[in-house]
Amino acid sequence: MPDLVCLNLAVARVPNSESQYTIWAVKAPYPGGHVLHHRDWPDSLTQNWQAWQEFFPLRGLPPVPRISNAYSPPPLPAFSLDTSAPPAGQPTSYTTRIMQELGISLSQWLFDGPIQSSFSQSRGIAMGQGRTLRLRLEIRDPDLIALPWEIMQAQPAEKAISLNSQQILFSRTSIEVDPLQPQRPEQSLRILLVLGHNPEVSLTAHPADSLKLEQEANSLADLLGSAAETPPDGNYVTPVACQVKTLIEPTPAELIAQLETGDYNVLFYSGHGAPAPDGGLLFLTANDAMNGTELAQALVRHQVKLAVFNACWGAQPQQRDGRSVPRSSLAEVLIHHGVPAVLGMRDSITDEEAISFIQVFAQQLARRSPIDEAVAIARQNLLILYRFNKPAWTLPVLYMHPDFNGELIKPYTEGVTEIPDQLVSWYSRRTTQAYLHSLSPSPRTWTLQGGILRVGRGESNDVVLQQPYVSREHAEIVYRDRESTAIGDPSPTYLLRDKSRCGTWILKPGSPTQWTRVHHREVALTSNTQLKFGDPSSETLEFVIDTAPI
Repeated sequence: MPDLVCLNLAVARVPNSESQYTIWAVKAPYPGGHVLHHRDWPDSLTQNWQAWQEFFPLRGLPPVPRISNAYSPPPLPAFSLDTSAPPAGQPTSYTTRIMQELGISLSQWLFDGPIQSSFSQSRGIAMGQGRTLRLRLEIRDPDLIALPWEIMQAQPAEKAISLNSQQILFSRTSIEVDPLQPQRPEQSLRILLVLGHNPEVSLTAHPADSLKLEQEANSLADLLGSAAETPPDGNYVTPVACQVKTLIEPTPAELIAQLETGDYNVLFYSGHGAPAPDGGLLFLTANDAMNGTELAQALVRHQVKLAVFNACWGAQPQQRDGRSVPRSSLAEVLIHHGVPAVLGMRDSITDEEAISFIQVFAQQLARRSPIDEAVAIARQNLLILYRFNKPAWTLPVLYMHPDFNGELIKPYTEGVTEIPDQLVSWYSRRTTQAYLHSLSPSPRTWTLQGGILRVGRGESNDVVLQQPYVSREHAEIVYRDRESTAIGDPSPTYLLRDKSRCGTWILKPGSPTQWTRVHHREVALTSNTQLKFGDPSSETLEFVIDTAPI
């Protein structure tokens, strides 16, 4: 997958303050984008949030705490909300206005001053590179987590930010996370479908209830498995294979044993649960529960990339004494422990809504869409089916690990090599073989094949280096054929493209000690160039070009 263009924003309450917040760009695609901005939380936004809760109260959880304001700044520049009763026969337009007012107010509050400038510049950079901007929002004040940030929109008639699958892909994140483990390349969907205990329908109840639960499991398995049977999309992408294994009311030991043997990349859970510390409780059976921390260990150990929860509390924090408990939602706990992506629900979702979402979501994953793009497209489907003024499309909440690129299935473009664009006189050139090798007593050699050699910590790279400061997708060495204007100099060009956080170090020719750092740029490589990836104290590798006449 190409380099991501990411803008990560964080929101935190100022210590010892009830209404003052700091917003800053934790990550930006250009140096000047790392900005910081202070904002007061206005009464107008609190009123809009309260109006939302009156019309769209939580169906499966206790009420969300009110956001208090000790300070009352001027209202945000937004159209005023008329809280009087709507005209007879027009309830739809009124709820639409409430939805839109809160979305605009949230957007105007977050994207203000230097934050708006950083956002606009980042969008421009992404558009200029023909890429999609990944916007990831980290809410560090637990009392703000319950707000539906997914509905933010800049102005009336514009798309909400989470519905835009073309220019912006929105998700939530957290920077306080364990490192992302090396991700294995995936070529198929392997889903473990878990139906947990349901107090209303249980295997320990009447036999008819048992049959109903099994029928529900079979229907969900058929729905997920059919993702591979959909025809190619407009880009002629044929869906990958999809395998589904179902567990009905397993014990924690049975669930972990299945993860150990199944080599799954997706966990899908549907069942009963409850908010609690450590990510809440999953009631797998009537007598067996597993908390989020315990589940996280199993998912990370067995390299599950995506966890999906059809439960009302998956993206909501626990409430204690009228306040939200920091980092207590299931999604936050799983991301904290290193699960790459977690999709939870902000509130309970009906079976009909869930099926509509799951069907499109699974189809998009099977078509190799990144996870955040698949969520956006499935969310669009919910809006079309259940309308803008209904809460269905606002319920899915996606959390992404800050170092995860969203790739569940390797896209078709991955691995496509650069083909020389000058084919005239190709046969008159000399053949070359380039390779990278270590200078250790037991040397290893990696040959550049097909025009590209990928280096990084991730298992999908050609050169896998499990060393400190080496990024998951650290660098590429690329072959580029060139037409030389100098007679007798038809040599090819090899380029190093650094994509890492810490850079790549190149030994200056003729100097045994002078190393130069290359960071986020291309440089030409000559034969016998010595390289160090990530840190100048790491292992030395040598790039060699071996030329032989035809």
